[in-house]
Amino acid sequence: MRLGVLDVGSNTVHLLVVDAHPGARPLPAHSHKADLRLAQLLDDSGAIGDDGIHRLVAVVQDALQAAEDKGVEDLLPFATSAVREAVNADDVLTRVEAETGVRLQVLSGAEEARLTFLAVRRWFGWSAGKLLVLDIGGGSLEIAYGIDEEPDAAVSLPLGAGRLTAGWLPGDPPAAEDIRALRRHVRTEIARSVGEFSRLGVPDHVVATSKTFKQLARIAGAARSAEGLYVQRELKRESLEAWVPRLASMTAEQRGELPGVSEGRAGQLLAGALVAEGAMDLFGVESLEVCPWALREGVILRRLDHMGSA
Repeated sequence: MRLGVLDVGSNTVHLLVVDAHPGARPLPAHSHKADLRLAQLLDDSGAIGDDGIHRLVAVVQDALQAAEDKGVEDLLPFATSAVREAVNADDVLTRVEAETGVRLQVLSGAEEARLTFLAVRRWFGWSAGKLLVLDIGGGSLEIAYGIDEEPDAAVSLPLGAGRLTAGWLPGDPPAAEDIRALRRHVRTEIARSVGEFSRLGVPDHVVATSKTFKQLARIAGAARSAEGLYVQRELKRESLEAWVPRLASMTAEQRGELPGVSEGRAGQLLAGALVAEGAMDLFGVESLEVCPWALREGVILRRLDHMGSA
């Protein structure tokens, strides 16, 4: 059957269409993406304003049309931190449903971490052993660890690249004191969770997902996306540490000229790099592998599991 997953994230609204059935690997058939930057549309009170809601409704309507055009039988719509943390989240959800017919399921941060972990586990299989999974989104950082398909520990921290850029790095390029302040903040937040994971033992394999990690790996020398899903892509902490001061000295426009860095994400790349560097350092990770599957695939896999057991 043809499934569609509609991901209303902090940076983008992304429709992923796949051909799938229980027990089989989902095959991507179509991708429809719109940059919305919901996390940056919050007003001073933490609410998504009328203009933001109107833009969200329009983007969801476009995605619905794309899903219909591609013959989607079942649409799985969900929202993450930007909607979850808006003080008027209920109003936003009600209006989106009233104007589009789509009822967005708001995932908790822990659910995001668990579903991303499921996708990574399925991608690498049981032979990967104990997995530590890191995912930097626009609004949050998810961390999960475990040996099964359900992680033994999963947390979500308010350390998304978009959120941190908007709140901590106003300059272009950012001021050195702002970068130092953000670095301290990131490491303090991550350090509070390290003990919860370290008591579970050393992971056999450390994996990262998300656009941020993919771009960091690419500028550090990993293969281009055009070379395919199955090419191994790694990010070494040593390489990342060398890139952080270089990114700090660049404007967003200059970062956008780096290999694999999209113009829309270039402004957030430094904040994302500081989070990645802090996580790898505090968890003692020298090298990690980038996984092409993440939250959207996790949502699809969970749906297929439920279909198979029905």
